[in-house]
Amino acid sequence: MEHDPWQSILDAQDGVVTTAQLRAHGVSATALRHRVVSGQWLRVLPRVIAVTNGPLTRPMALSAALLYGGRAILSHRTAAEEWGLLRVDDPSAPVHITVPYNCSAVNQGQTVRSPGSRRPTSVGNALVHGGVVVHRSRAFEHISVPFRRPRTSLADTVIDLAVSEATPREAALRFIEAATSGKVHVEVLRRKLEVRRPHRYATDIADAVMLLGDGVQSALEHRYALDVERAHGLPSGKRQMPHVVDGRILYEDVDYSPMGVPLIVRLDGQQYHSAQQSRFRDRRRDNAAELADRPRLVYGWDETTRDPCGVFEEVRRVLVREGWADMSRRCPACPRE
Repeated sequence: MEHDPWQSILDAQDGVVTTAQLRAHGVSATALRHRVVSGQWLRVLPRVIAVTNGPLTRPMALSAALLYGGRAILSHRTAAEEWGLLRVDDPSAPVHITVPYNCSAVNQGQTVRSPGSRRPTSVGNALVHGGVVVHRSRAFEHISVPFRRPRTSLADTVIDLAVSEATPREAALRFIEAATSGKVHVEVLRRKLEVRRPHRYATDIADAVMLLGDGVQSALEHRYALDVERAHGLPSGKRQMPHVVDGRILYEDVDYSPMGVPLIVRLDGQQYHSAQQSRFRDRRRDNAAELADRPRLVYGWDETTRDPCGVFEEVRRVLVREGWADMSRRCPACPRE
């Protein structure tokens, strides 16, 4: 079967091409204009054409953004989408790309079909492309990985997501969520941060890495460590403390017994576990703790995030009852006595 170079380009780029590629394959400016005006092809972005008149698929939209950027890679929320860290269900969402500093590409708004098109379509198909958000990086050569549609590395994507958040707290939470998803190891993130210091929230992200190194394994544990323990001067419990139950090693989220206080705090992120398996495991841990004369408290996402001061007060009371010398403090959000 004869090799068709033009078909190879279309296959590699999801049916989206640049005007320069069209000229190189003999399509004149007049012929291009005719196909676009007649509705046979779609003008997607500056100098980028889709050789179809139907709605663009997500892969087509991504390829179009990369072709527009020139020397570009998918990054930020779009790279996170490709890595499976985020779901992007909104077809109008822009595509994020990163380019070298000397690249001329700039942000592009949404592209919509011309109202006077010779091939009218439904209002729902009026959107051609969600637009492009262009980021620039001096470390471009070091953050790219060579996929079919190139993107930032997983570690760089996590850092970019965190830095893009509106507040330091949200940045740290985003970092923890990504790092505890099982897709990237904390040591990989730590090494990446050593060579690529974030331009925002560097202290908060470094603090999140330290908590991960101490055993924090979920966003809920991160909120407990910051909003309950650290904000109120409670001792920092040992994370993921192993205990043998029925011949198996199970792990307690927060264990204060290494400090001489027999208290366990369990953080119940039910949405991440099989309900039946989780309930059985927790019953066995509860029974083992009772038999070992270790009191325990259990908190979920709602009370830990909405009422951390109330959680603090309960934990403090049990710690003091079990012999801890109270060195806690009330945070600015605590209700006045």
